[in-house]
Amino acid sequence: MPGLLGDFAYVWPYYAAAIAGYLLGSVPFGLLLTRVAGLGDIRKIGSGNIRATNVLRTGHNGLAAATLLLDGGKGALAVLVARHWGPDMAILAGCGAFLGHLYPLWLRFKGGKGVATTLGVLLALDWRIGLIACLTWLLVAFLFRYSSLAALAAVGVAPLACWVIATRHLAAVTLYIAILVWVRHYQNIRRLLRGQETKIRLGRH
Repeated sequence: MPGLLGDFAYVWPYYAAAIAGYLLGSVPFGLLLTRVAGLGDIRKIGSGNIRATNVLRTGHNGLAAATLLLDGGKGALAVLVARHWGPDMAILAGCGAFLGHLYPLWLRFKGGKGVATTLGVLLALDWRIGLIACLTWLLVAFLFRYSSLAALAAVGVAPLACWVIATRHLAAVTLYIAILVWVRHYQNIRRLLRGQETKIRLGRH
């Protein structure tokens, strides 16, 4: 990856990839879908978060699934488009999309926790790593019924998987992402330790 403080004529495309990824990642699909469905502001429901898990609390499983796919899709799309200009571009665009979801420009930098977007980015960067992370999420969610615990496990296993079957560079990138996701889940971690975290419950709609 080039030094991003180098000659501007050389590095500006990398800045452009990161900014474009950020803007794409900033699209708040959870908020948009629930408003279109007439459910009001998702930020005033449940945990107040715009992620798919909170959309699920409305009882509309279809909307939650759509939010999950779109949040993951925007991360994957950012990577796949930028990949045409090289792997470094793809990584920067993916990181931009991830940060955009966490700190969206349109919502005064108050966004989601980045799990679905992270999974989309991982699948696009290296499908093997993404698959391992997704399967980890599904297994932990099935066994323990905690979405937050599943998310923490999924992003936590990604750097280890990268170290073993991908590259150390990608392992470092996924480690930084995992740390940010864990930091965003600090309240969930506290509730898990206290046995107060809400379990996954499927609605009837």
